[in-house]
Amino acid sequence: VSALPRALRRPGAAARMEDEEEDEGGGGRGAAASRAASARFVRCLYAVGFLDLFGVSMVVPLMNLHIKSLGASHTVAGIIGSLYGVMQLFSSTFVGCWSDIVGRRYSLLACILLSALGYFLLGNSTTVFLFAFSRVPVGIFKHTLSISKALLSDLVSERDRPLVMGRFNAASSVGFILGPVVGGYLAEFKGGFYQTSFLCASIFLLNGGLVWMLPWSEENTSSRDRYQDKETNSFSAKSNHDHPLKSATGRAVTNSSFFQSPWIQVATVLKKIKEIACSNLWDVFLLRFLMSVAILLYYSNFTLAMEERFGVKPLFSGYLMSYSSALGVLAGCLLGPITRLYRHDTYRLLLHSSTFTCTLILLYASAPSIWMVILSSTFLAFSTTIGRTCIIDLELTVGGNEASGTLLGVGQSVTSVGRIIAPLLSGLAQEFSPCGPPSLAVGLGLVAIMIMNANRQKYRSHGSVKLKHQ
Repeated sequence: VSALPRALRRPGAAARMEDEEEDEGGGGRGAAASRAASARFVRCLYAVGFLDLFGVSMVVPLMNLHIKSLGASHTVAGIIGSLYGVMQLFSSTFVGCWSDIVGRRYSLLACILLSALGYFLLGNSTTVFLFAFSRVPVGIFKHTLSISKALLSDLVSERDRPLVMGRFNAASSVGFILGPVVGGYLAEFKGGFYQTSFLCASIFLLNGGLVWMLPWSEENTSSRDRYQDKETNSFSAKSNHDHPLKSATGRAVTNSSFFQSPWIQVATVLKKIKEIACSNLWDVFLLRFLMSVAILLYYSNFTLAMEERFGVKPLFSGYLMSYSSALGVLAGCLLGPITRLYRHDTYRLLLHSSTFTCTLILLYASAPSIWMVILSSTFLAFSTTIGRTCIIDLELTVGGNEASGTLLGVGQSVTSVGRIIAPLLSGLAQEFSPCGPPSLAVGLGLVAIMIMNANRQKYRSHGSVKLKHQ
C-alpha cells in the first residue's frame, strides 16, 4: 500500500485535485475567450471611429460655401458656425454622464442616430433657417467619439489604454484625411452638397447598424470580470467611500436602463456633475485647457503667418497641414512602443511630450526659413498626438475609470471652451506680430508644464486620489 501513489490511497483528494485542475483550465480558457472577445470589440470600435470622422469630414469643408450660396452674410455664417461649438460646450458633460447612467450601448446608438438625423436635415437645407436648425441635433448629440473612448476605457486595462486610445485616434484620423477628398469630388457635381450630406447620414446609419450588431453580451461579461478583479485585488471598502462616482456608477449599471424615468436620469446626471465639480480634478482639466489653447493658437493663423513671413501660398500651407495629419496617424500607431519605452508612465510621457511641443512651437515662432517650419511641423505632429492621448489617460487614471463617460465629457467641454477663446487670443496677439499667437502658445504651455511639476506626486500615485472631495 505504501508503494501506491498517494493520490490512489486518497481517492477523495485525487478527485479534488482533478476538479481544481479542470477549474483552472476552464478559468484559463474563459479568460482567453474574454480577451479575444474584447479584442474583437475593440477592432469594431476602430471601424466606428473611422466611419464617424470619414462622414463628418466629407461635409464640414463644404458648409461655409453652401450657407453663403443660400444668401447668408459672413456674420450670419459665423454665428451659425459658432452655434455648434456652443451646443457642444454645454452638451458634452451631460451626454458623457448620461452614458455612464444608461450604458454605452443605448447612449452611443442614440447619438449616432440623432446625428444621422441632423445630417439628413442638412441635406434638405434649402434656406438659412433649415441649415441652422439641422445643426441643433448634431451640436447636442455628436459625441460618438467620446462615448467610444469611454467604452474603450471600460474594455481594456489601464496599462493598455494609451495604446488602444492611440490606435483609435489613428483610425479616426485616417477617416478625417480621406473624407475631404471624397467630399470635394462629390461637390463638383450638380447638387453635390446635398448628395454629400445624404451620404454622410447614410454612413452614420451604417455606423449605427455596426454598433447594434456588436457582441454586447461579451462586452458586458469582460467589463464585469475586469470590474470584479479590480474590486478584489486593488480596492477595499474604504476606497469605495473615497470614490463617490464609483459606487454611483455601479448602482447605475446594475439598476438603471435606457427606459428609466427621464427625471431619474436627469437627477442622476446632475448629481454626478456635482461630484465632478467638488472633486480635486480641476488641475487636470486646466492642463487640458492650456495645452488645447496652445495648439489651437499654433494652427489659428498658420496659413496667414506663412504667407506674411515667407511668401508661401495657401496651397502649400494646406499640403503641410495634411502632411502633419498623416504623421499624426503614424504617431498614434507608434504609441504602443513609446509607452512601453516609458514603462507605461503616463505622467512622464505627458511631461516630456508637452515640453517637446513647447520647444517646437518656439522653434516655429523663431524660424528663419521655411525648412525650419517643415522640421518643426514634422515632430510637432508626433508630440501633439502623444500629448492628446496622454492627457485623456491621465484624466481616467486620476479621476477613475468607472466614470469615464463623465470625465471625457467634461474634458470635451473644456476643449470646447478653448476653441471659443483661442480665436480671440489669436486675433489680439496677431495685432503685434505674425509670431504673436505661437509665442503666446509657448507661454501657456510653460504654465501647463509648471502645473504638472507641482502635482508630480499626485499624478504618479496612479489613481490613489481619485475624486476625493476637497
